[in-house]
Amino acid sequence: MSASPTPRPQRPDATVEIRLVGDDGVKLAVRTHGGIGGPPLVFAHGFGQTRLAWSGSAERLAGVGFRCVLADARGHGDSGWRADGNYAIEQFTTDLLQIARYAGPNAVLVGASFGGLVGLLAQADLGPLFRALVLVDVTPRWETAGVERILAFMRAHPDGFESLADASQAISDYLPHRREPRSPERLRALLVRQDNGRYRWHWDPRLLDAIAEGFERHQERLLGAAARIDVPTLLLSGSESDVVSQTTIGEFLSLVPHAQHVVVPRATHMVVGDRNEAFTDAVLTFVRSLGARRDSLNI
Repeated sequence: MSASPTPRPQRPDATVEIRLVGDDGVKLAVRTHGGIGGPPLVFAHGFGQTRLAWSGSAERLAGVGFRCVLADARGHGDSGWRADGNYAIEQFTTDLLQIARYAGPNAVLVGASFGGLVGLLAQADLGPLFRALVLVDVTPRWETAGVERILAFMRAHPDGFESLADASQAISDYLPHRREPRSPERLRALLVRQDNGRYRWHWDPRLLDAIAEGFERHQERLLGAAARIDVPTLLLSGSESDVVSQTTIGEFLSLVPHAQHVVVPRATHMVVGDRNEAFTDAVLTFVRSLGARRDSLNI
């Protein structure tokens, strides 16, 4: 692992940008919120998202003393893409190992959707990496219809958008329960303007074939990973989610009987964006409840 020689933040309100380098040379964009001495929280975003999804929570948690480490997964946001388009789940787990090493031996992982699944595998196969896990609306087995709805949205605009307004309308149609449209500034961070003037999403479209559409073949592996989790675990689910259900949640809790489960009211699969204050409250309550720090993690 290597990182640019940027000093780490010293103030609770400080942010620092660095680059970590994956085993295959792909650069990972990482932003740290909060002072160097704060208990570390590592945030892993969902498929097709970026580290910006966590900004509101990270700012608040840094403000009460935590050190929040937010990374763009490879192929997303400001992180590098594989030149050959060859993505594998093992690349994401080893990237998370690099990020855990940077964060320190007592970090708690907060992983949403795909980020949570990567966290499960990394903790079980490469760990223990984290002293606790927070999984956001994800279980090792999921509801196919909900995942297909997400993938349909991601496939829907292969040629991009003519304008930011068009992209904003597409998001509003996908998330009709959100009352306020995204600001142009926030949209610019999620989109890349191409040479032809059109805007495309800030992720490698080849990920759809390489990872998303073939991820069901990893379900048995994910179920086995969940059964090996022995650290404190919190599952946060949206009351209106179509990706997890009482059935998939029940199966997960049977595999991880020590896990806590909290339902966030009036939230869909996009828990963090739908009910950010309630989500952050739940994370804060959980991490404050953890016992003595662990210093013997496998990083």
